[in-house]
Parts: sequence; C-alpha cells; structure tokens
Amino acid sequence: MTDTQFHEMPDGRRIAYRFCPGEGPTLVFLPGYMSDMSGGKASALFEEAQDAGRAALLLDYSGCGQSDGAFADGTLSRWRDEVLALIEAYVGGDVLLVGSSMGGWLMLLVGEALGRRLVGMIGIAAAPDFTRWGYSPDQRETLSRGGIVYEDNPYGPEPTPTHPGFFADAEQLLRLDSEIAIDCPVRLLHGQRDQDVPWETSVKLAAALRSDEVQLCLIKDGDHRLSRETDIALLKAQVDGFY
Repeated sequence: MTDTQFHEMPDGRRIAYRFCPGEGPTLVFLPGYMSDMSGGKASALFEEAQDAGRAALLLDYSGCGQSDGAFADGTLSRWRDEVLALIEAYVGGDVLLVGSSMGGWLMLLVGEALGRRLVGMIGIAAAPDFTRWGYSPDQRETLSRGGIVYEDNPYGPEPTPTHPGFFADAEQLLRLDSEIAIDCPVRLLHGQRDQDVPWETSVKLAAALRSDEVQLCLIKDGDHRLSRETDIALLKAQVDGFY
C-alpha cells in the first residue's frame, strides 16, 4: 500500500495517494498550492511514519502531481472533498493533519469537517485567506471579473496562475475574520524570512483558533519552504509530540 495508488471519485476522477498502515492517529499531509506528495516535507514524514510503524496518508489534489484533472478546475472546496473522501475510505480512526502553505488553509476546512476525529493540526507557513491579503487590488479585480492572474514563480520556470474559479470559491471560505471552531492541539511553524506568506499570518491564525492549546514557533532565519535539515527535524519533533 505504500506505493502510489488511485482512488476514484464519484465523477470518475482518479486521485493519487500513498497510504502506510500503522498505529496511532493517521498523519495526513496537505501540500501547498501547485505542490504534490513528492515534496521533501511530505516524503520525510511518510518515511518517518513507516520507520516508526505509524499510519500516514499522502495525496495529490486533482490537477496536481499524478492525479487526474486540470489544475484550472481546482478549488479549495474540491480539494477538501477529495481529502475527506480518502480519509473516509482509508483511515479508520483519529487524524493528525499537517498542512503546508495553502495546505494550512485547507487543513482548517478539513479539520472542521472531521470534528472529533481530529486530534491535532500542524501548520507549516500556513496561508489561510491568501486570496484576501496575497493579491493587489488590481489582481483581485481581474480575478473577480473572470480573468487569470499570473505571478513570477520562484520555484520553477513557468509563472504561477490563479484562476477565477479558485478565487471565487476561496472568497467564500475565509477563516481569519472570525473564530475558527477547532479545539484540538495546534502547532504552527513559520519562518520570519518567508517571502511568500508573512509570519504574522500564523499569529492571526493562532488568535482565531478556538483552541487554547495552540503553540507558535517562529524560525528567525527560516524561509517559506522550511525544508532544510534543521527545519525537517523540528517538524518531525512536532509530529512526535502527538504520539
């Protein structure tokens, strides 16, 4: 089961995933925008789970990685439903969510739906509500009129697109302006040299969460990805705290 498998959604979309059975809550990793389950943090946590005999689930959202679909059709709601479908199909008990960047926004939406099955969340440069603070007024106007916004991509040769469908859906899923009804323990990691998501976003998220068991760790020299060996070690230590 640790090799890549495919889960078929009701409309026939095939979602690529890897599942490692084991003890304790199942770690579910939620990648960032235009990312997939082959990234360094996801792979490191999956290998750690295998070595420790813990359950873990990785996946590619539709339109990303090895999953079916066009990225232009992707939305938070669509990807949330895919995550929940895989959890329902393959995870028998409690869930520990780990969300990176946009995955930190999606983590909130999935966590709200899981209810009592959610035993913990770990955000890595979590980026809730980035459609509100991450675009200029002109870009937001373009998206609201049905246009596509392209931005420079520091991680690859092609520009990063934001499609109007994603924008319109995300605007209905903003979370930082009101209390987030999640009560489980939460750990938030954020680099203070993050050029993509201001570290103050994690401060706002910590304040918005209803849970009192929230800890925020700021890494002074950390960038957005937090993928250095020291960053991965810190992330693993946070995961270990839930077992």
